[in-house]
Parts: sequence; structure tokens; C-alpha cells
Amino acid sequence: MNYEDIKYDKADGIATIKINRPEVYNAFRAQTVVELIDAFQDCGWDKSIGVIVLTGAGDKAFSTGGDQSADSKASGSYGELRGTIGMPINELQSLIRDVPKPVIARVQGYAIGGGNVLAAICDITIASEKAKFGQVGPKMGSVDPGWGTAYMAHIVGEKKAREIWYLCRQYTAHEAESMGLVNKVVPEEQLDVEVRQWCQEIVERSPTAISIAKRSFNADTDHINGIGALGMESLRLYYDTEESKEGGNAFREKRKPDFRKYVK
Repeated sequence: MNYEDIKYDKADGIATIKINRPEVYNAFRAQTVVELIDAFQDCGWDKSIGVIVLTGAGDKAFSTGGDQSADSKASGSYGELRGTIGMPINELQSLIRDVPKPVIARVQGYAIGGGNVLAAICDITIASEKAKFGQVGPKMGSVDPGWGTAYMAHIVGEKKAREIWYLCRQYTAHEAESMGLVNKVVPEEQLDVEVRQWCQEIVERSPTAISIAKRSFNADTDHINGIGALGMESLRLYYDTEESKEGGNAFREKRKPDFRKYVK
């Protein structure tokens, strides 16, 4: 596949997958997700690879989730490539968990919305001190009814997960570390060195032992995949409602959304 939205390379046992849309804070469209899936499928079972790094281009953002500007019809279609909700995001999320290699999220800036979910799903998250984390779904007429909610609660606890989703606040890297969303926080200039160090240590370990360990860790929460698949079907129907469309419309019109007018 010829990549338009990502950069992908493999060297020294490390695969690096970078969302390359810095002009929109590495927000992803359907094409981006399809390319990410292709890259993860390629390196995920490549025996020369011991660890995968997922990151974003530039210094502003890891990813800010779904690109609202790409949704010209404000219906969740996100262009011509359609999955259950316009893009195969549940398939990407599941693939990050399924590949038998540790996946490290390198977070240098904003990890918001779907970007925060991707960082949470990765096995390890390393962030710079300038990183920010949070969800925006209920502000935008959206939600992640699988990994982003159920698995988030597994990581940070139900009380904190409900706060994250209901209030849609942003959290500093150190706050994210304290709640368990981040493994390590370092100064911005040390981020690449730190990520490289973690990768080198992992590459030196037994790949079979790590593969077994990852599958064992996953076993406790694999049922969330089924919940997410059902939830995405519900989400597709929700995206066709005026209430959901209000979120995207308000974002593009640079105003506060008024969801209450659609409650009957």
C-alpha cells in the first residue's frame, strides 16, 4: 500500500508508525485508519520486529481523534471509506491489542478523543511533559462504546473513567501518569531517547515470552471487543440523528453545541 496519511519504517527490531497529518493535529480520517491497519498487520507478525511505536508527526499532537473537517455531510461518513461508523476504528483498536508485540504510544502533545483511546489501548504509553490527555465525545455528539469506555475504566477505575467521559476535561501528562494512563513522563527533549531505551530493552527480551504475556494480559478484557462491536452498531444509528450531528456542526461553526433542543 502507498501511504498518504502515515509514515512507516522498520529498523533495529523497531517498527515506527506515525500519523502524518500535523496540519489537523494528527486527527484521523478513514484513509488514515485503513493505512494504520495495513502497517500494523505488516509489522505485527514480522519476526524481525520486537516492538512497535505509534506516534504522531510534529510537536503539537499524538492524535486528536476523528477528523471532523473530513466529514462533509456531518453524518459520521468520514468520506468515501465506510466502516461501521464511517471508519474501521474498532478493527484498528482490536489489532493493536492482537498483534503479539508490545505497542508503545509515544505522546508528544495532545492525545484527545480517539487519540486518547489509542494511547490507552497501547501496551505502554510514554509522554512528554507537554502532553495533554482527555475525551471530547459528549461535547461532539459522539462516544466510544467499547475500548474507550469499558477498557478505560479497567485502567483508571470506574469513578475516574466516568469523570473523564462525562466532563470532557483535559489532563496533564503527570495527572495522566498518576491515574495510570501513562507509564513514564519525561521532558520533551528527552522523549525520543526514553522511547528508544524502552524499545531496546524490549527487543532484548524473549519474543515468545512477551507474546504469551501479552495474550495473558489481554485475556481478562477480551470480552470488551464484543461489547465494542455491538456498541459501534448503536453508534452508527446515533450518528444519523440530529442530536449527534449538532456536535460536528457546532465545531465547524465555532459555537457551543445545543444538544438539549433535540431531547423530547
